Amino acid sequence: MANFSKWIGATLGWSFGGPIGAAIGFILGTVVDGVKFEQIKIDPYQRGRKPQTQSGDFEVSLLILAAIVMKADGKVDEREKEFVRRQFISMYGERRANNAFKLFKEIIRKNNISTRQISLQIRRFMDHPSRLQLVHFLFNIAKSDGFVNDLEENKIRQIASYLGISSRDYSSIKAMFYDSSDANYKILEISKNATDQELKKAYRKMAKKYHPDKVRHLGQEHQKGAEEKFKRIQKAYEAIQAERGL
Repeated sequence: MANFSKWIGATLGWSFGGPIGAAIGFILGTVVDGVKFEQIKIDPYQRGRKPQTQSGDFEVSLLILAAIVMKADGKVDEREKEFVRRQFISMYGERRANNAFKLFKEIIRKNNISTRQISLQIRRFMDHPSRLQLVHFLFNIAKSDGFVNDLEENKIRQIASYLGISSRDYSSIKAMFYDSSDANYKILEISKNATDQELKKAYRKMAKKYHPDKVRHLGQEHQKGAEEKFKRIQKAYEAIQAERGL
């Protein structure tokens, strides 16, 4: 457990407190390496200012929400678990990813985690670009077995609502994972009837919203995911331009 406690102490900030901290504390037990969990957790509700989301806060938030989505259809697909493991290795390196995955497997086994309470804590302390990144990653996980089923999509939609993600932002991210005739328009949050000028304006707005620099504070490990969204925005814009002969 030594590496485990070092990983916890080095990477978590506000997620030590509230419902997330309670879930982690229950999973790990009351003592880790001789240190009581209550002695090392931070109650964010007692702080006078909003702390900045750290990489570890995003990491643990993602682990818990991913587990909730993966269990939405009553089963956990091994392809989804493997996707999470590979993604964490690519982002954090094998040692940190292995520690995270140990926690992830315990979270999956836990049945009474409140989607609403966890999501509301994340909403309170995590900035909007990082919350958008969470939703995007959840869709990636859900689709790792080939498709996003209705139960998984409904759960992601519920989480996004609790996270304070607007229906327009949610529909934009969702469209990145579905093939449809109007997907590119949904990604840019415009209708097919939008003028060329409105198209350009929408692209500039979305490119700014999803620019990788928006999540720079989370570390380079999370900018890759942000770049994926950014490139999809560009692809949608270029596809519509080609369609219109611009």
